[in-house]
Amino acid sequence: MGVTDVLEIGSCDCIQILATDRDEFSSSTGSLVLDCRPFLSYSRVHVKGSRSVNWNSMLRRRSKSSTVSLEWLVPDRALLARLRGGELSSVVVLDEESRSVADLKADSLACMLLNALASEVQPEKTQICFLQGGFEGFFSLFPELCFQSPGLCLSPALSDSEPGLTGRNTPLYDQDGPVEILPFLFLGSAHHSSRREALEARGITAVLNVSSSCPNLFESELRYKSIPVEDSQAADISAWFPAAIDFIDSVKNSGGRVLVHCQAGISRSATICLAYLIWSRRVRLEEAFDFVKERRGVISPNLGFMGQLLQFETDVLCH
Repeated sequence: MGVTDVLEIGSCDCIQILATDRDEFSSSTGSLVLDCRPFLSYSRVHVKGSRSVNWNSMLRRRSKSSTVSLEWLVPDRALLARLRGGELSSVVVLDEESRSVADLKADSLACMLLNALASEVQPEKTQICFLQGGFEGFFSLFPELCFQSPGLCLSPALSDSEPGLTGRNTPLYDQDGPVEILPFLFLGSAHHSSRREALEARGITAVLNVSSSCPNLFESELRYKSIPVEDSQAADISAWFPAAIDFIDSVKNSGGRVLVHCQAGISRSATICLAYLIWSRRVRLEEAFDFVKERRGVISPNLGFMGQLLQFETDVLCH
C-alpha cells in the first residue's frame, strides 16, 4: 500500500466516518483523526477527539537521511500499538488547508505521516484517509464539532477581580488568577495558591509548590508536593524535572488538576511547566515557551533555567 492508495475525503465524509453520535468523536470506536498542524495551533482549536502528531527539529534533521518511522510521529505507545495492530478501521490525516494529497510537499509532516501509515498499518484492516481542505475547511463548516481553548479569556465565574486586590497596589503577576496551560495543568503565583475559592472554581485538586518559602495552606483538602529550589541562575532545577513530571502525571491520571506555582509564577514554576510540555508533548522549548507565554504573559525563567531547559529539550528530543 502506498500514498496513492489514500482515500481523499471531504468534511461531510469525515463526519460519517468518525461520528459516534451527533457531536462527539472518539478514537475508541475504531476511527481516529491525526492533526499535522503545529502543537500551538492544535491546542487553540482542533477537531474533537483528534490527536496531535509529534514533530520537532531533531526528527526533521533525521528525516533527511532516513525513512520517518510511525513511532517518531505518534508518541502515545498504546495508540501506536492499535494502529499497527489494525484495531482502527479508519485513520483521517489533516493539515492546515491542503486540498489534496497531490498538493502536499514531500517534506511536509502530512506527507511523511501518510507514508509512515502506508508502510506500517495493515491495509486490509485500516483505511487511510486524507481530509481535503484540512482543518480550516472542516472548521468553516462544522465549528461546533471542534474544541476551542478559552486561551487567555476567563469566564466571569473564574475571574478573581475584587476591590482592593487588583490595580496599582497588586503586582501584575498576582492579578487575575491561575491560567490553564493544559486541561489538567495550571500556572500561577503564591497569591493564587492562597485563594481557596479560585482553586475550587478551577477544579484544582493538587498543588506543586516550586519554592522553599511559600506555605502549603490547604494540606487537609488538597494534595501537595514541594520542590525547594531558589530562583537563582546557579540552582539546579533540572534535577527536579522527573519528580515534577511524575507528580503532574499522577494528578492527571487520577482525574485531578494541578496548580504549579512559585512566589510570582514567573521563573521557577514556569520552568517546570515548560519542562512538562517538552516531555509530554515532545515539542521544542521555543514552541513550548510561546504556548505558555500566550497564556501567562509575565513568565520569564532566569538564564540558568533556560539553559537547563535547552539541555532537557536536547535530551528528550534526541530519544
